[in-house]
Amino acid sequence: YYEKTLAINQQSLPSNHPNLGDSYNNIGNVYYNMGDYPKALSFHEKALAIKQQSLPFNHPDLAISYNNIGKMYENMGDYPKALSSHAEALAIKQQSLRSNYSDLAMSYNNIGLAYNSMGDYPKALSSHTEALGVREQSLPSNYPDLGASYNNIGQVYENMSNYAKAHSFYERGIQIGEQSLPISHSDLKMYRENLENIKKKL
Repeated sequence: YYEKTLAINQQSLPSNHPNLGDSYNNIGNVYYNMGDYPKALSFHEKALAIKQQSLPFNHPDLAISYNNIGKMYENMGDYPKALSSHAEALAIKQQSLRSNYSDLAMSYNNIGLAYNSMGDYPKALSSHTEALGVREQSLPSNYPDLGASYNNIGQVYENMSNYAKAHSFYERGIQIGEQSLPISHSDLKMYRENLENIKKKL
């Protein structure tokens, strides 16, 4: 259905119309959900190219495309390119009046994940700490994203062999997860596994 929409848009709209970008974006999201990251990347790059022609340089929709491209590179294991795309998304969000706190936190979080995967733990810690700070300012104290931030910081501390701090952050992540997630949620299960693993290292 998205392909049919794209075909109609290609016949009836200028080649740089934002609606064409939306069609490419939608198809890219489907390929992403199917696990076909190279195809998803191709469609998200087409969406970005159209948006760059038709929208102001700091438009929030450009940040969405950069974020999507970053996710594809992340899943393909190309962390430097993922980092570059997430940094572009963050820069746009910082300039855009339409950005909200959760958008900024998501970009800081994605940058932190990329740095962690690249083994640059000090930069990963800095980015995840930024994400946590934004989320603490803008979200209720038991919101699930806060639990994710605590868990992510715990993982970085574990990678830095600071097991006591990792333990503390994992515990806080679980506390928030238990207040905000179903008891069988996969994130909560992961937080608990992380805590059990770190206890063996203390």
